[in-house]
Amino acid sequence: MPRLVQIYEVTSPEEASALVRLGVDHIGVLVGKGKFPREQSYAATREIFAAVPLSAKKSSLSLADDTREIAEVVEETCPDILHLGTRPEALTPSQVLELKRRFPKLKIMRTIPVRDESDIESARTYEGVADFLLLDTWKTGEPEIGACGLVHDWTISRRIVTEVNIAVILAGGIGPENAADAIRLVSPAGVDSKTKTDLPDGSAKDLSKIRAFVEAVHQTTLRI
Repeated sequence: MPRLVQIYEVTSPEEASALVRLGVDHIGVLVGKGKFPREQSYAATREIFAAVPLSAKKSSLSLADDTREIAEVVEETCPDILHLGTRPEALTPSQVLELKRRFPKLKIMRTIPVRDESDIESARTYEGVADFLLLDTWKTGEPEIGACGLVHDWTISRRIVTEVNIAVILAGGIGPENAADAIRLVSPAGVDSKTKTDLPDGSAKDLSKIRAFVEAVHQTTLRI
């Protein structure tokens, strides 16, 4: 089964078009009102999404913990996927279910930080609520999950894949050099890359790295 390729943080319509041409399935934009670094405005997100053809999915990543603000993100950017990236304790499964009921045609992705075995049960609480789980690294001391370029314990991620009935997208320090290992060890539905496919200054995506990442994912999928 082909693995999904998801890329964050897309910053322009031209970049979005280039990523789709390279085979990226989920075009991810960090969207908000400027509370967190690198967030795109609603207007900028709409422009980026306008460049995404029907062959790919548009994903709005919100780090908000207020369901009213999250609903505004949906209404203002009209994504195919709403990605909820705030800390587990800041947005509960019941609140996510409330959003799912409000937007029944929308796919919901929930970030789960992978730290220890207790996160397996945390992931399980989203069965029947989330369409995807994004398993990511939470660096000690950081206010939010992910975007640190570090891998986590993939054995725990593998257990979530096998024990929880939700499609998993694996994130956290994955790039062209380790995508094959990630797929072989974890067997997720898809893999995500942000830091490891950025330009050195983090201002945009490195298209040569994206090309290599997509090729690594597709070649590994064909072999297993």
